[in-house]
Amino acid sequence: MRRRLVARIGSVGILVLLAGCGHGEAPASSAATRSSAAGGPTNDRGLVKVPTDSPQFKQLQIDAVRAAAVPSDEVVAPARVGINPNRTARVLLPVAGRVTQVIAKLGDAVEQGQPLASIESPDADAAVIGYQQAQASARQAEATLAKAQADVDRVRDLYEHRAVAQKDLIAAQNDLATARAAVTTSLAAVDQATRKLRLFGLRPDEPQARILIRAPIGGKVLEINVAPGEYRTDTAAPLMTVADLTTIWMISEVPEPSIRLIHAGDRVAISLVAYPDETFSGRVARIADVLDPQTRTVKVYVEMANPDGRLRPEMFGSMRHAGAPRTLPVVPPSAIVQEFGRATVFVERSSGAFERRAVTLAARTGDVVPVLDGLAAGDRIIVDGAVLLKER
Repeated sequence: MRRRLVARIGSVGILVLLAGCGHGEAPASSAATRSSAAGGPTNDRGLVKVPTDSPQFKQLQIDAVRAAAVPSDEVVAPARVGINPNRTARVLLPVAGRVTQVIAKLGDAVEQGQPLASIESPDADAAVIGYQQAQASARQAEATLAKAQADVDRVRDLYEHRAVAQKDLIAAQNDLATARAAVTTSLAAVDQATRKLRLFGLRPDEPQARILIRAPIGGKVLEINVAPGEYRTDTAAPLMTVADLTTIWMISEVPEPSIRLIHAGDRVAISLVAYPDETFSGRVARIADVLDPQTRTVKVYVEMANPDGRLRPEMFGSMRHAGAPRTLPVVPPSAIVQEFGRATVFVERSSGAFERRAVTLAARTGDVVPVLDGLAAGDRIIVDGAVLLKER
């Protein structure tokens, strides 16, 4: 009786134990079944697994990482189109006067020497009168010189025949020397008056002298600060600004740590927002001598050809300067996802199993992104569709 009771209790315990084990395994089996049925990725010891027969797996594109020569020590900085200061002129008044006509219009293309405006000025009249007076003085001095020369010849002849004293000959010679000096002085005055007329662009036979303001260089009229009828006394205030836009300067602000990589004469690549599919080339013309204390940047001026005028002042873009190339693994941008503030790629370990791996990237070059650390050439990664495996 006692032996049968012990046996019955043992049997019940075994049944309870088996029932307990069955309930512990059921949830895990059920969860795995649900995940597999859904066709979604699962995690197993750091691997992301995607069933190879699932629709999600068919959306993944896998390829081997390739190596390519990419620029090293690349500098990329914002830039804007500016005017070449070596080909810019501010048109000034030569003298005070009243503006009678503004010939050039804003945006006009002008040639060097082309009239831009005209003024009337008392100084112009004074210049013409001064020239005429200088000419008259020169003619009088030449007449005096001719008379003095004749007197010397006559007195010398008389002196040779003992008809006059030696002192008379000396006095005549002194008069001749004075007359010659007067001619030299008068000719210098004529030359000075002629230069003044030439500076004003005047002719001595003009009855009412008008000064034409001419373009100092060829280019485009970018600013006009004067109107007809104004009387201007400030000869330092510019009337117009003319700039030759066949060459322009790109002005870039390079961060302080990168300025050591750029030197005058270096070739750089320029990209512009207005022309996103084009890359332009320029040469570093100048590097500023002073660092901006607010932005901690140094201005770099790049000279570029602009024969067709497509590059207009104040256009925005970027400057790119690359050092010597080096070979690095490169991946397409679609292979990279951002997780928890870091760049991540998915490396294939086996069919349907992918390792999540953090990588260190360099600046994008063309249609690829160089990888500094985390990948090697030949690694097979998800190059398209990696975002489907991203943790949320």
